[in-house]
Amino acid sequence: MKQKPSIRVCRAGEDGWELVHPRCAKARAEDIEEVQKMIAAGEMDVARDELRWLLDECHDFIEAHLLLGDLAVAENDLKLARGHYGYAYQLGLRAIEQTTDATHLSANTPANRPFFHAGKCLVQCLLKMGKRGLAQDVVKRIVQLDPTDPLGLRSMPGRSR
Repeated sequence: MKQKPSIRVCRAGEDGWELVHPRCAKARAEDIEEVQKMIAAGEMDVARDELRWLLDECHDFIEAHLLLGDLAVAENDLKLARGHYGYAYQLGLRAIEQTTDATHLSANTPANRPFFHAGKCLVQCLLKMGKRGLAQDVVKRIVQLDPTDPLGLRSMPGRSR
């Protein structure tokens, strides 16, 4: 049975859209804050276990995938990082593509930040892995969604223009 994506988009004013995260992710915002404190304290194994537990409870939790990707990068596991960043990016992209008129999302809208950051981190991983074409595809799509490019994807080192 194919599960309907639990992430969706809704209007955010006259000029844009924002991601609406699943209830399970919203309910675990405090848990994410605790994980960030664990990471800041260097408790990577504990943070990783907590993030895995959060994903067991809420699989479509973009921010948890983003943080697991960050932990994987810290351990130089680009393949795992790419998997987490890519999954987080795809979760948001699927929700966006299911709403045909959702053409502009601001990277500065708080609900959209984890998606855009996962996209930027995915681009960085892809470039490090020598997958320039895939990185270009992600950059193109993200810049279409927010042409102001506040994350500076157009000017990333290692990216041809």
